[in-house]
Amino acid sequence: MRALDQELERHLDEEATTLCRCWMVKRRDGVELGFTDHDLPLRFAGVDFEPETGFEGTQVESSLGLAVDNQETMGALRSDAIREEDVLRGLYDGAEVTRWVVNFADVDERVKLSVGVVGEIRRGDLAFELEILGRSEVLNRPLGRVFQRSCDAELGDARCGVTLDGAFSKSGEVLGLQDARRFSVSGNAAGSPAGWFDHGKVEWTSGANAGQVVSVRRFYAQAGQMVVDLWNTPAAPIAAGDGFKLLAGCDKTASTCKAKFENFLNFRGFPLMPGEDWTTAYPRSDEVHDGGSLFNG
Repeated sequence: MRALDQELERHLDEEATTLCRCWMVKRRDGVELGFTDHDLPLRFAGVDFEPETGFEGTQVESSLGLAVDNQETMGALRSDAIREEDVLRGLYDGAEVTRWVVNFADVDERVKLSVGVVGEIRRGDLAFELEILGRSEVLNRPLGRVFQRSCDAELGDARCGVTLDGAFSKSGEVLGLQDARRFSVSGNAAGSPAGWFDHGKVEWTSGANAGQVVSVRRFYAQAGQMVVDLWNTPAAPIAAGDGFKLLAGCDKTASTCKAKFENFLNFRGFPLMPGEDWTTAYPRSDEVHDGGSLFNG
């Protein structure tokens, strides 16, 4: 049973109450923002809670033990503190969210209901939804190696060992726009072959997106120009002349690791692992069953 402050417990026993809900969001950059569904501003725990900011709690699932508590919070993009570009820049990804029930007539009478982290963010034209996961969610994360045919290292990290320079890192500028996430390039990047930056990264060095990193979907030739197709639309509009650095991509296969990066000794997958068809196969009289390798060469 949740322990309540004695004054708050007495208040809850009254016929009429003055209660509201409050949320405190601690973003990835350390900024703390407060929101409340009350119609006046509140302040406690060193945080100002902005009234009527469009935050609205939905159904909450709570449980005892190690099961994950889940809830969703909806928000309208109408608060000066909640900026669309900050959501797109990922500042709310993994943010810590603390939820209270507060007596707005005396904010010292309050109870902390939960502390969670932001999971999935679903964004619409006028509003967004935050999925808030309980702290026990970390117990659902896989630990250790994953046995799979593809590599489980990140290109360029210590386990991979590839240095992302030279042919694997090219600078350039936006030459022209096709739409919000597709643009042609100039500079050193334009001399790279098609497919070289597939699954790679764009690091913006100038323009409205400077400092941001976006994943590349495709890098291909079109009408004599090299075009970058991003997986997601950047936080701010792309403009002609914006500078960037393109980092080569890897599809995590053994053939790419060997041919493109000459790094097969550091490959972190298991390319010869039998597939599902092998696990369901049965022996036949015309096959050799000597315990040898299933692969030739």
